[in-house]
Parts: sequence; structure tokens; C-alpha cells
Amino acid sequence: MPSKFKLVGVDARGDYKMSDWQSAVSDQLYKFILDRLPKNETILAKSAQHHFALQGKMLRAKMALHAASTLKIDATSAMHWAVAVEVLHNASLIHDDVCDDDQYRRGRRSVWSKYGRNIALTLGDWLVALAFELAAEAGQRSQTPLLVKILAQHMATTTAGEAAEFALNLPPDWEEYVGLAADKTAPLLTAPLEGIAAMALQMNSTSAIEVYFRSLGTAYQIANDIMNFRQLDTTENQGSDLTRRAPNAIVVLYRQGLTGKSAASFDEWYMSGSTSNIQKYREDILKSEATVQGAYKMQEILKKSDSLVTTLPTGFLEAIYPVRALLEEVCMKSIAPVNC
Repeated sequence: MPSKFKLVGVDARGDYKMSDWQSAVSDQLYKFILDRLPKNETILAKSAQHHFALQGKMLRAKMALHAASTLKIDATSAMHWAVAVEVLHNASLIHDDVCDDDQYRRGRRSVWSKYGRNIALTLGDWLVALAFELAAEAGQRSQTPLLVKILAQHMATTTAGEAAEFALNLPPDWEEYVGLAADKTAPLLTAPLEGIAAMALQMNSTSAIEVYFRSLGTAYQIANDIMNFRQLDTTENQGSDLTRRAPNAIVVLYRQGLTGKSAASFDEWYMSGSTSNIQKYREDILKSEATVQGAYKMQEILKKSDSLVTTLPTGFLEAIYPVRALLEEVCMKSIAPVNC
């Protein structure tokens, strides 16, 4: 494996160009994943093949491999760890699609939409098992048994964040929303580098990595929430988060601006779960200052994450650049037409 890759830069559309290193690693990662999927003709195998029919960006795995290369970690151990995190991330996507009723993933029908909820849940569980098997293999090869615990802790944080969302009857306040967004987004961005840090005996680096990704991950979640309401994600219905009562930064900010009877009326409607008046509230939210407020808050958090870059260990800086560029690109896309 090459010692490092070179980022070519950003083209006129803002798209990240992959270096030869990244392209080669993408192929290696994808082949590794496919080789570990079930090979028979069972429904589990077919659903797994459907989900992994497209390669995807695999940014988390690439982060791990680049950091491992920089820190001279055994390439085979690093590959097992990188794929462990990537597989766990995909398991979470499959489960999320079930929870959110999302019918499409990466432009194709989601697993539950094609094969049913039971198969999707079962495949997600199977991938969780595979992720821990790979983490154990990476730990055995590198003599770093802590890897399994690292993966478990980050999975626990992510699932606890998801569960907290389901328990909400009303939109959370802003501080609670930020905590939920960070818990849901940051763990599987932090895990790739934390595992490599453990293998490199640099666990003192993990706190700075976690703080950085909690900040950047929160900005990314706000961007997704803005795009949900502005229908910049063509696979979603406009304001679908409001329909299913999923925490959304724009809804949170809209609710904070309501007072008196308007607040009471919205709360009663929100708690009822009713879809009547859904169009009215979508229009009210878009006419309000909530989207612009969300854009400002997202930009503030992005500035904070930029300032945190200097706290990251040198060996991990280059590894985060592709992820950072992609997440920031999504953030900028979400507010491009907004005057803020």
C-alpha cells in the first residue's frame, strides 16, 4: 500500500477528484466486502448483494487506511479494521431506512423496500455480526484487542442517539438537538481513526478526533435537515422529517419562534402524529426565518470545526481531508440559494 495519497483538488462543480491511490483502495475495499458476503442463493445473500451492488464512497474506510499508511500500521490489520467500520456503517443505513420508511438508498430501492422489513432487519443484524468478526480479526492480527471495545462503544452511542429520537413527543430544544445530531453522526466518523490510533499506541489522540467529528458531524446533520425541507435530496418528499416527526434543525428553530396559541396549536398537532395540515406547516416553516437561522448556525459550527483542525495529530490530518471536503461540500450545497 502506498505511504500516502495526493488530493488533486476540487473541480469547478466542487466535486472531489480521487487520486490513483484512492481509486485503487476503493476497488480493494469493495472486493474485500464482497468476498465476505454470503455466496449462496438465500434471501439473505440476495439482499446483501442488492445493498452492496454499488460501491459507494467508503470514506470511513479510506480514512482508516490512509492513517494506517501514515503511521506504518500493518496493511492487513488496517484493512480488516477499515472494512469492519464500513460494514457497521452500512448496517446502520439499512436499519435507518427501516426506521425512517426511506424507500431509496443511493438511487436504488432500499433493502426493506425491495425485500421487506424483516429481511432488512435480519441483514442489518448479520452485518453487525460481520463487523465485529472483522474487528476481532484486526485486533488479533495487530495484537490490539481494544478494537472490539472501540467498535462496541461507538455503536452503542449511535444506537442510543437513535433511540432518544424515537422517544421524543415534541421537537427538542436546540441544545438537545445538537447533542442528538452529534451522537447520531459522529461515532462512525470517529471510529476509523480511533482504531488506527489504538493500533499505533496513540490513544491520547482520540479525544481531539472525537471533538472534531462531533462538531463537523453536527454541521453535516443540519445541512441534511435543510435539504430535507428545500427538497434538494430528490429521494425524499419535501419536509418528510416533519411528516414522520423526526428531529430536524429547521423544525426545532421554527418551534422556538412560536409563542402563545400558535405554539400550543403546533404542539398539539405535532404530538397527534396527524398528517392533516402537513402542507400548511411545511409552507409556514419555509416562510419563517428557520431555514436562514439554521444556515447561520451550521456555518458557525463549521467555523468551529475548522478551528479544531489544528488540535488533530499530524498523522491524522491528511486522512480526514476527503471526508472533511465532502461534508463541507454538502453543507455549502444546502444553503447555496440562501442569502446568509
